[in-house]
Amino acid sequence: MENINKLLAILVIFIALVYVEHAQGEMCFARFERSSGSCDKALGDINEEDCCLNPHYAFLGKDGTCQSCGPPAWSNWSPWSPCTTLCGDGVTQRRRKCFSIGESECHDTEHSLETKPCNGTCCYDGWSPWLPWSSCSLTCGGVGVRKRARVCSAPPECMATCAGEPETQMPCDATGKCPVHGGWTSWSSWSSCSHECVLNDAPLPSKQRHRSCSHPVPSKDTTPPGDACPGNDTQLQSCTDIPNCPVDGNWGEWSPLSSCSAKCGEGIVVSTRQCNQPAPKYGGRYCVGSNVLTSICDIVCADDGNWSGWSHWTKCSASCIPESGAPVRTRKRSCSSPSPSLFPAGKDCPGTNSSTEACIDLPHCAVDGAWGPWSAFSACPVTCGVGVEVSDRSCDSPPLKHGGRPCDGDHRRTRLCNTKKHCPVDGVWAEWSAWDSCTYAFKHKDKNRDIRCKQIGGSQTRVRSCLHKAHGGDICGGNDDTLSQLRGCYDVSDCYIQGNWEGWEPWSLCKKVCGQNPMRTRRRKCSPDYSQYRPTIGNLADPAVFVGMPLACGNMPPGFAIEEIQPCVNVPACAHKKHDDNVCMCSQ
Repeated sequence: MENINKLLAILVIFIALVYVEHAQGEMCFARFERSSGSCDKALGDINEEDCCLNPHYAFLGKDGTCQSCGPPAWSNWSPWSPCTTLCGDGVTQRRRKCFSIGESECHDTEHSLETKPCNGTCCYDGWSPWLPWSSCSLTCGGVGVRKRARVCSAPPECMATCAGEPETQMPCDATGKCPVHGGWTSWSSWSSCSHECVLNDAPLPSKQRHRSCSHPVPSKDTTPPGDACPGNDTQLQSCTDIPNCPVDGNWGEWSPLSSCSAKCGEGIVVSTRQCNQPAPKYGGRYCVGSNVLTSICDIVCADDGNWSGWSHWTKCSASCIPESGAPVRTRKRSCSSPSPSLFPAGKDCPGTNSSTEACIDLPHCAVDGAWGPWSAFSACPVTCGVGVEVSDRSCDSPPLKHGGRPCDGDHRRTRLCNTKKHCPVDGVWAEWSAWDSCTYAFKHKDKNRDIRCKQIGGSQTRVRSCLHKAHGGDICGGNDDTLSQLRGCYDVSDCYIQGNWEGWEPWSLCKKVCGQNPMRTRRRKCSPDYSQYRPTIGNLADPAVFVGMPLACGNMPPGFAIEEIQPCVNVPACAHKKHDDNVCMCSQ
């Protein structure tokens, strides 16, 4: 029973892992770059089947490569590679890749790789002559090194001719006595200040300290001699941590007598003087005697009220100006300078006893931005496959002002919408089949008539199919939308026709494209005399073609071959690729 429970637990965990892996899906993209095989414009995670409801989409496979959702299609040919040899005979190759999804139609490398001979022209050493040796890294006291360098002057395609290191080094003798450069001793202690306090309006007292160039003393018996110590042997510093010297105070002149202090009745007049010639400073003695001289005055009149001076402004009610309005400050005064007399009655002070003003010189308070509500998601923008719905929000509730912080987070959110409907897949033309045999053009009259080696016109056809059309996609188009082609022909296979040999046809590409023993071939060009044949057949407007190899030019003279076979040398080995990395029968 315990074993059964363990098995059930393992099964549940396995099912959960499979579900999680499936639920995570693949990263889906709205565009596939066929030239580079890369994905562009990410949409989000979704399972492969839903992503590929649109044949123009692509997804990121578990191996990290971009997979197209469309029908099989060839990439462009790559540029021809550098020659496999720097000097002499070699080969150059170019590649292309077939991108497809689902059951692969790829089967061999003959369609994805082409190889042709080349001749490496880097038949020289790319290094320049060695530059002169550098000076020894040491001038005394042991063994140093000196170096020399050379430059690779080969063009980019021949850089491999520069084998070896661009720099070399060797030891050099530096056993002479090295100069000893002077070194300072430590600074002495600071001396006492030149005065015990700072005199009024005089420069600050100073203190000093010393050092000597004797740690070590610079050598004089070496070549070159040792350097003297840099800098001065004495250092001065102002004494800023001593007190100022005391200054005793002295009276200034008496001021003129003031007006009477009372508008009616008895008052006083005042004369003052100040202890400021000079004022006492730094603990000096204050002036001796009184600073005020008074005398009696007598005026008869009523006492009207008079305002005292304004008090200081209070602090502003806030340190910055909020959105609701500027803060304020206030000040007050009292009707007490003097208060209005009762008998005889004086007048009250005019106006109010307080004043208020706005604090308009303060900075505005920073207002942090806050997000407004999310908009409704947009309608799904596609009618088939997978699309992206968008919802936006604005940082305007409130918007940031006066250096406030912007809203955290994104202003847009997206979600995938799935129509569960496959997008149309347009058809693409397959390659034309080979031309069939050349037979009598009027088969309805005599379908078994032999036309070989006769000046009787025939016809041959080839066909192609429109592949991958599905889900209401368009049929294959282009300038030529026919499924078959017909052309006029004459069957001249092994026929004796007068002709002349005219040099060689171009070399073929290498067969095989990789591995051991690839070959290329060329044939001599035989130009038969077809002047006795009609150029067109029946109602066909295009010139007829001649099918087969006639015995037109006869045998070659002794020592001359009709065909040449040449090995392709220095061909790279065939790479062992996964099945889905090979070439497929793709649409062009």
